[in-house]
Amino acid sequence: MGHLHRGGVLAAVLGLALATTASAPAVAGSGPDRYRNPISADFADTFADPVVVRGDDGLWYAYGTSDPLREGEKQAHRVPTARSTDLVHWTYVGDAFTADQRPSWAAPGAAFWAPDVRRVGDHWVMYVTVTDTNVSADTFDTAIGAATAPSPTGPWTFADQPVVAPRPGGGGGYLWTIDPSQFTDVDGRNYLYFGSYYGGISVTELSADGLHAVGTPNLVAVDNKFEGSYVLRHDGWYYLFASTANCCAGPATGYSVHVGRSRSPRGPFVDRDGLRLNASRAGGTPVLTQNGNRWIGTGHNGFLTDLSGQDWIVYHAIDRADPYLDEPFGINERPMLIDRLDWIGGWPTVNAGAGPSEGSRPAPVTTARLDERFTGTALAGWRTGGGTWQVTDGALTGTGALTSRTSVGGDVRAEADLRLTGADAAGLRLGRVDVRVEGHRLVAREAGGATASVALPAGVDLADRHNLAVEVRGRQLVAELSPARLGDQLAVVTLRLTHPTAGPLTLLAAGGPATFDNVSATRLYRPARQAVAAPRVGPLLSGWSDEFDDGLDPAWRWVRQNPDATVRDGALRWPVEGSDLTGTGNTAGVLLRDAPTGDYVAETKVTLDLGEETVRNFQQAGMIAYVDDDRFARLTQVAIWNTRQVEYGYELPFAGQPVYGGNIVGTPATTTWLRLAHHVDPATGEHEFRAGSSRDGTHWTWGGVWTFPADTTPRIGLVAHGGANPPVTAEFDYLRFYR
Repeated sequence: MGHLHRGGVLAAVLGLALATTASAPAVAGSGPDRYRNPISADFADTFADPVVVRGDDGLWYAYGTSDPLREGEKQAHRVPTARSTDLVHWTYVGDAFTADQRPSWAAPGAAFWAPDVRRVGDHWVMYVTVTDTNVSADTFDTAIGAATAPSPTGPWTFADQPVVAPRPGGGGGYLWTIDPSQFTDVDGRNYLYFGSYYGGISVTELSADGLHAVGTPNLVAVDNKFEGSYVLRHDGWYYLFASTANCCAGPATGYSVHVGRSRSPRGPFVDRDGLRLNASRAGGTPVLTQNGNRWIGTGHNGFLTDLSGQDWIVYHAIDRADPYLDEPFGINERPMLIDRLDWIGGWPTVNAGAGPSEGSRPAPVTTARLDERFTGTALAGWRTGGGTWQVTDGALTGTGALTSRTSVGGDVRAEADLRLTGADAAGLRLGRVDVRVEGHRLVAREAGGATASVALPAGVDLADRHNLAVEVRGRQLVAELSPARLGDQLAVVTLRLTHPTAGPLTLLAAGGPATFDNVSATRLYRPARQAVAAPRVGPLLSGWSDEFDDGLDPAWRWVRQNPDATVRDGALRWPVEGSDLTGTGNTAGVLLRDAPTGDYVAETKVTLDLGEETVRNFQQAGMIAYVDDDRFARLTQVAIWNTRQVEYGYELPFAGQPVYGGNIVGTPATTTWLRLAHHVDPATGEHEFRAGSSRDGTHWTWGGVWTFPADTTPRIGLVAHGGANPPVTAEFDYLRFYR
């Protein structure tokens, strides 16, 4: 959910209230419709941990964590709910729960965090963090609860027992049983992902009704690094999205979304470099991180697909100029944002890698060329090919064939919500291709051509509403059946066509009636094929660099010199100090030199043997962009409890005191290469520093951007501090600058 952070160089305070600047190609959808983040501005100043679903009525519903919605409101809502016709303009429609509504096992005053809403069978289920239960006097003995409802707007009724009960922690207190996310697999099994920094992210199988954990959970993402999970299935892979770093450090919040993938919903999940997410040196490929614009702390995501087939990520972020609700150091103000989720080389990335958007962008496609919600009884836009069809209660029921008078040419996506209320087979026809549910299989059949099919899970009741979506790009057809179009397909079938698709959309039902709703067909989205470029590394600026070949270059200057730091045999050797720079202590040594003007990249290679698994808080070494002791960006490989991470920490003065947060940039090896790419924003004059790390000096992971005011002159330096026990020495091979 992201209110808490046990790890990190600066521990967060427990409490309820708590890059690149290149533009990505605007490829999502077509037409004049546009949006601008935050999309929650119409109804809320803050709307954290958002998820979005499409309801049976064809409208979109968003749910957020229990906070006040507006400045000055003071009173927290009980899972606030909003509705939209276009995913851009939203209206608050009430809270999921009344002020006195709670499950019998929840303590009075318990809050509800991080809702996840799914269709299970013939109803909707909301999974939610319950922050305080009656199993102990501990005020944070968290659990996962569930509530059911007939529609996305309720009424919601809590289940009698928690889905996942409070779990005592081996180190005291209770493991953080928060941030639920449900997933239904192609075999029909339901899973729940949950957990956070204290205890890690686990997955457990659920009962068929989705209300009880069964079996033994297993760890899929290590503790002290990840929370806020979301799993979806794409091209046969299971992708675990998880947020990392501190959600709620105000203007220093570096929250971001990373991902790993697996061939199983139980993992193991690995990142693009093959590193597991549940190891001490945990992997994680960045999906969404701050890029130097208005938005920081971009995390805790949901997922949706628009009518054109384009995927989108919904998440919260913090405006770095307005980080708190009402007053400094109160509730972190985290409005809801949405951006395009692209798939490039098998990996998801936001806006082709450009990150969160600030300006006007093409909006999601929510109105199709053929867009039938059956709100009236007339079928003027359709012609029958036999059988009987009628509209009742906002849906279409019939047998035979019903063909739209609207044609959609070229690459196309068509979909419908479907119930086999008596039919033996039902589905969609696009030109010469039928895609039907028949014989408990999903079947795609081209007239005069090939047939492909896949079995549906045995427990699927086809009288319940499911979404059938068909995409044709060129001569490749992909069809899927899912509970509610949230990336958890029950069946996926592909078919290579012999002819391009041409012709109108036809609804088909044989052997009895079938019910259709939310029928649409429109041009298929145009995918992004290439990611935005990583920071360019040009020629070496030898006059600014130091290889440590002949003592320490005279250009270096110390802040609090450490006499034990020595240069010999082509390396700077620096025993890690028992000191730090965060907060008001400011006792650590910093070795600095001036930086070139304009754009440049600074790089160092640092060896630091921190071992694995053991707690060595918070030994670290690496590079720093430094203005003074209360304004710096520090890129280090660091021990954070049992994990080893590359942390891009940031401190700045705010409201009379220093504030520290961090962003995570890749996974360290014993020897790690680090880069800071400096860019001056031509509009504001701000200094932007994007961080990168590498385990081999060749393949780089680029992370977030921290900024410095235009009237500052950051220097670049080295640091080795955070703890002197056990003794360990950092070894720097060089500090280089590149144009």
